[in-house]
Amino acid sequence: MIKPRLGFYDLAMLIISMVIGIGIFRTPQIVAQKSGTVELYFAAWIIGAVISICGALTFAEIGARYPVAGGFYKVFSFCYHPAFAFMLNWSLVIINASSAASVALIGAEYLSPLIFPSPVSPMNIKFLVVGIVLLLYGINMLGIRSGAGVQNLLSGIKIALILFFCSAIFFAIRLHPVGNLIAETVTPSTNNLILAFGAGLISVFFTYGGYQNTINFGEDVKEPQRNIPRAIFLAISIILVLYLGINISYVYVLGFENIKSSPLVAASLANQLLGNTGAAFTSIAIFISVLGFLNAALMYNPRIWYAMASDNVLPKVFKNMNEKRQTQEFSLTVFTLLILNMFFWLETFEQLLNYVMFTDTISLASAALCVFILRRKQKEFVYTGFRVKQNIIPIIFIATLCFITLNVIVNDPRRSLYGAIVFAFGFPLYMLFKNLLKKSE
Repeated sequence: MIKPRLGFYDLAMLIISMVIGIGIFRTPQIVAQKSGTVELYFAAWIIGAVISICGALTFAEIGARYPVAGGFYKVFSFCYHPAFAFMLNWSLVIINASSAASVALIGAEYLSPLIFPSPVSPMNIKFLVVGIVLLLYGINMLGIRSGAGVQNLLSGIKIALILFFCSAIFFAIRLHPVGNLIAETVTPSTNNLILAFGAGLISVFFTYGGYQNTINFGEDVKEPQRNIPRAIFLAISIILVLYLGINISYVYVLGFENIKSSPLVAASLANQLLGNTGAAFTSIAIFISVLGFLNAALMYNPRIWYAMASDNVLPKVFKNMNEKRQTQEFSLTVFTLLILNMFFWLETFEQLLNYVMFTDTISLASAALCVFILRRKQKEFVYTGFRVKQNIIPIIFIATLCFITLNVIVNDPRRSLYGAIVFAFGFPLYMLFKNLLKKSE
């Protein structure tokens, strides 16, 4: 049985690390290339922030209304058919493993020049990815309080590091004349404007995502109806300020064209601030961010399997928990192996990104729709917690996610097909587990 051991501060720090992974240090180049202009670049980040606020409000209500372990599965199974709930959450854990693999990959790309002699071989990067994942696995095997303590420290350092990058606007030497910010880009034709903007939003939403996983800690949180909404509001406010601040620094210091050609854009910014030591500083900053994101992923994903095993749609072994440490040792081990498998299968960041975003946006849209279903099914329940007062807020969030899904399909139909196959494979898997578990009773 899970006992509530996470407070308001613990949860807020977890959310910050679930959202701030490596995306903000890597995806600006992809957003710049896809959007094509400074105006569309900032429009994508600002609109992404607005939609993320809508999503945060929506999931704040969902988490407060249904505070359970593995909330993503439990909410789906309560609101939809159990088979659909299984399919969505089967896909969700797979994409979470893919997302964790992509974060570990970028962290290894940043850290490898600091450890290995140049040129860095692909084998060196693979070695680092495996090492980072196994290090966090070991920490989380020590228990949820151990993981949360490390998380609080890493999140605090992460905030300080991004604030340092934001300060570049005041202290760094600019690589371009300020007056050329707009003139240096070519405005796309009207026909291509929507496609460019939509393509840019794919990476933006990847970078803003993660707060929705808060609902998986429902039973772990003290006073969940009060603390889940408060933690989401505090964390998302901090994140939005940090993201917009660092993007202003990227463009103001480096210039938009330099962002397009710089996959390690944070390293370029640090070089302008610190000179030759900038690359080393960035490598350390990225490594800390990697640890924080992966640590959070290893904490919440086993809780999804806990909920599924509780509903007899997964073998009971996925529910097994060390009572003292509150650790699902078997589930944690399986999820760690899944991360490593996804890394060796997908390998490159952009392939990982398109695969993740196709299934993720469908799952998020379906989850956000649950806010209306929960209200209808809980009419007789006296609910006094947080509530989104304007229905248009979750509707905007859901509509935007559908738009992003369409753009993912247009940009990478092959990876989107893989995502659809993984989702569809969840149904025969559900039937298999259901029949096997029924026979074993």
